[in-house]
Amino acid sequence: MSENIQTNQSTFMDRVKDALHSFGLPRMIIAAFLLLMFIIAPFTGANFWTQITNVVNRFSWNAVLVLAMVPMVHSGCGLNFGLPLGIIAGLLGATLSVELGFTGPVSMLMAVAIATPFALLFGVGYGWLLNKIKGGEMMIATYVGFSSVSFMCMMWLLLPYHKADMVWGLAGKGLRTTISLEGYYAGVLSNFLQIKIGNLVIPTGALLVFAVLAFLMWAFLHTKTGTAMTAVGSNPNFARAAGINIDRTRMLSVVMSTWLAAVGILMYEQGFGFIQLYTAPFNMALPAVSAILIGGATVNKASVTNVIIGTILFQGIVTMTPTVMNSMIHMDISEVLRIIVSNGMILYALTRKTEATR
Repeated sequence: MSENIQTNQSTFMDRVKDALHSFGLPRMIIAAFLLLMFIIAPFTGANFWTQITNVVNRFSWNAVLVLAMVPMVHSGCGLNFGLPLGIIAGLLGATLSVELGFTGPVSMLMAVAIATPFALLFGVGYGWLLNKIKGGEMMIATYVGFSSVSFMCMMWLLLPYHKADMVWGLAGKGLRTTISLEGYYAGVLSNFLQIKIGNLVIPTGALLVFAVLAFLMWAFLHTKTGTAMTAVGSNPNFARAAGINIDRTRMLSVVMSTWLAAVGILMYEQGFGFIQLYTAPFNMALPAVSAILIGGATVNKASVTNVIIGTILFQGIVTMTPTVMNSMIHMDISEVLRIIVSNGMILYALTRKTEATR
């Protein structure tokens, strides 16, 4: 009897050790630090449930952008530093939806509809380029991300927008740096089926949209095409020998990532309440890359679980640390702290990236 108990205890401890090992010491440290911030928050005067709300909101804004990393990682195209290309497609959809006068939930739907052909076009071109330069994907993706944003900095001034809500008031042309979505699609998903319990507010609609997209991604990766995509990323030679068209599979992954990035920025905008143009897309790629790496992904292996864990940890730390520190020292240094913490986590994540075994 005692031997059976000892065996069961040993088996349980082995499972715990395996679970801790798979979760990883770095993520445990980050998770423990985040938990510590939540514990300290009430003692510094910060409302606990308000902080939970802030973290959940930021998760709902950013999770789809992090999800956009998964297809390209699976196909071996590397971390999607070209994410701004999909974001630009989303920004074009957003600004054109406002320009055409759509309001309310319809403006969100039209923004997605208008962004989709741009995302498909950009994704095909981006995928073609990455197929031509295999082995240097992350370098090319970084160049594409920076150059596309720089090009659009000029185009936002030159494109013939006329909507008074968007153009510079004095000149009457050229888009503003920040455009309010009040009266358009600000909060249309976050407010849909929203749950309020005291200071706790849950953006149910936005979370449901992410859940649907995450489930579809998970289901796709378990299809024949998804399995082929994973094979291309894990072992291209085996995939080629199995008759898989590597270039076509990589192209599909890039198009999927680009479209998800377009939808992701629209999700972010509806929660944030503003469209941010010009250099703003520069600030979206590195946090998304870092979040999925912190979640446990590698440069050629990622899962929906990595997306969820990474986004919660990254956005939780970025949200909680400035709030708690401000409350403790009674000084408004939130933006400085947010930059220090986010860039520190980005640097940490990029130094932790590893290749999966091929």
